[in-house]
Amino acid sequence: MTPKLLALICAFAPLTLSAQTIYRCTEAGGGVLISNTRVHNKCQVIVSEERNSVPAPRPATKASANPTPADFPRVGQDAQRARDADRRHILEQELAGEQRKLDLARKELAEREASSGGLERAAPYRDRVAQHERNLQAIQRELANLR
Repeated sequence: MTPKLLALICAFAPLTLSAQTIYRCTEAGGGVLISNTRVHNKCQVIVSEERNSVPAPRPATKASANPTPADFPRVGQDAQRARDADRRHILEQELAGEQRKLDLARKELAEREASSGGLERAAPYRDRVAQHERNLQAIQRELANLR
C-alpha cells in the first residue's frame, strides 16, 4: 500500500462514522481518488456502513459523587418548614439591622462631607456605605432564594 493511499484512507476514515459509502477510484493515468461519490463505474467500494458505529453520548446526570446513605436521618416536612421560617426570620432581622447601619453610615458620610471639604477624609465613610449596600443586596438575594 502506498503512503499516499494510506494517508488518504486515514484522512477519510472519520467519514465512515457518518454512515457513508467510501469509493476508491483509479483514474486512467494511474492516480487514485478516494471519494464518497462514485466518479465512474470502475470505482471500488472501500467502506459501506448503513448505521453509525459511534455510541450515543451518555446523558449528563446530576447525581452527586457521594450519594446520601439509605440510613441517613431524614428531616420531616414540619421540622423543615420550622427551620425555613426561622431562617427567614433571622434574615429579616439582619436586613433591618443592616438597613439601620446603612442609614447611620450615610448620615456620618454626609456630616463628614459637610464639615470638611477634604474628600480624602471622607473616603473611609464612602467605603463603609458601599459595604453596607453590598451586605443589603446579599441578604435580599438570600431572602429571594427562600421564596
